[in-house]
Amino acid sequence: MPREVGARKQQILQALAQELESNPGSRITTAQLAKSVGVSEAALYRHFPSKARMFESLIAFAEETVFGLAQRALRDEPCASRRCAHLLRILVGFAARNPGITRVLCGEPLVGEHERLRARVGQFFDRCETQLKQVLREYEGVPGQRLAVPVPVAANLMTCFAEGRLAQFCRTGFGRAPDEGFERHWLALELAVFGPTSGQSPRIAARTVADSSPLSPSAAHADADPQAGLTDERSLRAHDPC
Repeated sequence: MPREVGARKQQILQALAQELESNPGSRITTAQLAKSVGVSEAALYRHFPSKARMFESLIAFAEETVFGLAQRALRDEPCASRRCAHLLRILVGFAARNPGITRVLCGEPLVGEHERLRARVGQFFDRCETQLKQVLREYEGVPGQRLAVPVPVAANLMTCFAEGRLAQFCRTGFGRAPDEGFERHWLALELAVFGPTSGQSPRIAARTVADSSPLSPSAAHADADPQAGLTDERSLRAHDPC
């Protein structure tokens, strides 16, 4: 029985995510969700006491997936620049593959729901920013290594980039994938945060960003992997402080 209950909960959450993806901008009712799952509303409430709990479970799934992958990437990569890139790439890559959950992370379906849900989403992005701060502080902890801007500014800039890409994804009805052109955007962010490499003028570095090739279609939709979309060493090393 516990296994059947878990499977039904999973089915309900998958249906909710699909409804959120299929009906951008629309409010999802429990009646609509029950019809999608093929059960009664009463059956839904036997598994989840409220729709807020369903949303909480989707947010928890995003946390477990994104930060689980991030921890593995941060553990295996010593370079601060590439660690930041991996973390951001994991976040926008997850969003690209989970449009319905991305709507929840952007807060749109949470209007009128319990305040704790918006607080939970805020904590999700705060955690991203905290991890970036940790990476950047470790970088500056090495003698002779300094960022072009203060650590809090740098971490907030990168977090705002990710949040903005997710918001654009939702605003365009999932037309603009959040991981589209990630490498080019990252090179611009890297230049702003880490500054030009030794012996490279800001003008030359900026031209390198402008001339870099965007992600290939296959890379843009790769599986959520710490290395996804970051395998072109030439574009990464065009400006690489490591």
